[in-house]
Amino acid sequence: MLPSYLEKLTVSDLKERSAQLSERVKNCNICPNNCEINRLKNETGQCNSEDEILISSYGPHFGEEPPLVGSFGSGTIFFTNCNMSCLFCQNYDISHLRRGDIVNKSQLAGIMLQLQSEGCHNINLVSPTHFISQIVESLLIAVEKGLEIPIVYNCGGYESVDTLKLLEGIVDIYMPDVKYSSDEIAKQLSGVDEYWSIVTAAVKEMYRQVGDLHIKRSGVATRGLLIRHLILPNDLAGSEQVIEFIANEVSKSTYLNIMDQYHPVYKANTIMKLNRPITRSEYEKVQNYAKQLGLGSPGLPG
Repeated sequence: MLPSYLEKLTVSDLKERSAQLSERVKNCNICPNNCEINRLKNETGQCNSEDEILISSYGPHFGEEPPLVGSFGSGTIFFTNCNMSCLFCQNYDISHLRRGDIVNKSQLAGIMLQLQSEGCHNINLVSPTHFISQIVESLLIAVEKGLEIPIVYNCGGYESVDTLKLLEGIVDIYMPDVKYSSDEIAKQLSGVDEYWSIVTAAVKEMYRQVGDLHIKRSGVATRGLLIRHLILPNDLAGSEQVIEFIANEVSKSTYLNIMDQYHPVYKANTIMKLNRPITRSEYEKVQNYAKQLGLGSPGLPG
């Protein structure tokens, strides 16, 4: 099965999408922060990113969800900076402290091709939102040199629907982390506005494009939506409302990973309710509620 960018788009289509995304960076509205600065002139907004691509690391990753990892790993590329400012960020050294190196578009294309040559089942773009214009330019170079594995868009869910529409036919697997169901908590803990309405609209658009997760007989995903939800202590994430949204407004066949690995890092110790790991009972409560509403992680053959 060919990835979407080979099956549904031509090189000319990719060039047009790349051009449209580049236009959005000139008065940057790539994401819902709508900073309206010209990153092509190295102005910076909330994501603290200029036009240059910054990555912290790349390589086969075996700690992702099984349908992404398969036998040879998910080809992850960790991008520096983020369009959210989570006080408890588990990768804060990358997202907030700018740990990373500058790469140009040809080098990023080369990394994609290297990951493919190492047998990775996909190109897993971790925190790609703020660099998506440059990534698509790099993808175009890689495609012309033989890239032919699926693209995974691994994000925090704070996405512009208009930008996502330009990624239709480019991204094969969307993997948002739906973090909160409360705008107030999202503002307090991640510094973003109107998170709940934005993330729900974004997830619906992702689902419209790719549908439920399709998994080959080999166990590797080829296309679809995979949602993550990190449980926070004291129900700060509003997990039950997140579960209800997925079950009732997206699909009961959604591949959902309810994550229990939260631990207080970065500035979490400044918020009393965040300053502890979650308990087993907190985790089991969310898991049981998801099961009660008919959610699992089945995947579909494909």
